[in-house]
Amino acid sequence: MLILAFETSAKACSAAVHDGERLLGESYQQSGLTHSQTLMVMARDLLTACGKTARDVTHLAVAAGPGSFTGVRIGVAAAKGFSWGAELPVYGVSTLEAMALSLGLWNGYICACMDARRSQVYNAIFLAENGRLTRVCEDRAISLAELKQELEQLDGPIHLVGDGAALTHKNLSHALEALILPPEHRVHQRASGVALAALAAMARGESADGAALQPNYLRLSQAERERLEKQNKGEV
Repeated sequence: MLILAFETSAKACSAAVHDGERLLGESYQQSGLTHSQTLMVMARDLLTACGKTARDVTHLAVAAGPGSFTGVRIGVAAAKGFSWGAELPVYGVSTLEAMALSLGLWNGYICACMDARRSQVYNAIFLAENGRLTRVCEDRAISLAELKQELEQLDGPIHLVGDGAALTHKNLSHALEALILPPEHRVHQRASGVALAALAAMARGESADGAALQPNYLRLSQAERERLEKQNKGEV
């Protein structure tokens, strides 16, 4: 089983090649170039470096959200397009679950946070026990104030991951001594975590229908929210 995984949900872009659970190679870039410029070149070069070709790939995996609306769209479109001709299975996984798996924590709580603006984060909480993750809550958009109330109920260290980890730590660490901000290279989402999340989805028997795969934004875009506000005011 050769998995090609994409992660484009935030500013960084990454691709990974997994032989089952074994990571063969990973490429990570945060250069300021758009994901549409870098992702497929990165994937092609990575496969070559691993001694593989596109024909060797048996499964696709992609972070399907939440995250940047544009970034998630690019990743999902790339995975669907790559799989189309060969009719390969495509697993769209939770960005938050993938980043929790990337941390590799053996025991303790993992609080995955992505900056959702407007004093909110995209968030999910997981409990790692002997290296196995259990979800504490579903993916959601939540205010930092509400998240603080939930985290106060947890007993034990809470490790923050995601591009909203520093924001959450800055705003809540004064009241929550259990919060831990891991080193920079352990915090951000990576394609290798996406591949691990896809393996977990396979084990759960989840669908891998590329045609049915859709981004999971969790909430409307700013443009859609503004349009609805105008409609409610009778301006449209």
